[in-house]
Amino acid sequence: MAYEAELEVALEAAGEAGAILARHYAGDRAHWEKSEDNPVTQADLEADRAISARLRAAFPDDALLTEESADDPARTQQRRVWIVDPMDGTKEFIGKIPEFGASIALVEDGEPVVGVIQNPAAESRVWATRGGGSFRDGERVRVSALEELSDAVVIASRTEISRDRFAPYEGWFREIRPVGSIAWKLACIASGEGDLNVSVAPKNEWDVCAGDLLVREAGGVYLDFEGRPRVYNQSDPLIDRGMAAGPRALVERFCARERARAAA
Repeated sequence: MAYEAELEVALEAAGEAGAILARHYAGDRAHWEKSEDNPVTQADLEADRAISARLRAAFPDDALLTEESADDPARTQQRRVWIVDPMDGTKEFIGKIPEFGASIALVEDGEPVVGVIQNPAAESRVWATRGGGSFRDGERVRVSALEELSDAVVIASRTEISRDRFAPYEGWFREIRPVGSIAWKLACIASGEGDLNVSVAPKNEWDVCAGDLLVREAGGVYLDFEGRPRVYNQSDPLIDRGMAAGPRALVERFCARERARAAA
């Protein structure tokens, strides 16, 4: 299997990070603000150190981009870069909501080729390699086969829902269901738990890179509202545009309708 060694290390790193997150989840979830509305915990930092140490030991020539460590701009000159969020969904973690996880991805030439998302609270792990399919806890998974927007269950950010960011889409879907971290939302879409993910707020590459591959290898797509995939390892990791994930037909129908709405 292509990327077998990389997947094995990513799974080990995710397992170690998951154990750290689980320990803190059961005990101390004290936190502080890195910036406005951007909390961090000791669990984030410990998990970041554990993942980084394991990846650097196994693949010392690869670049590394993680949310909790200083960025090295030289990474953009390298073909291979690991893109890591040691805990996506810190707000859910603090609030004792079991919808967070460690997210680890390997990118080659801008394309994700290995992805692992581990949710210790749900005792679940989803992983994929390029061309190898997506798996959840050892079982092959696929995205929904739904094609009609009006029948779709959309999983979306609690924050975006609470701030009325979905008001423009009233009546478009059967249900809008709040779910925590974007990494975990993408893992759920890859697993067929929900038909479509729509996110309108800015995200970073470390939030979504692993989940993007999970969705792709489960037969779906992750596109911006113009219908374009993300090319990863950009100098600015911010993704300042709306994104949608799910089966291609459903995503393309949503994006076409959203472009028409925005142009009206």
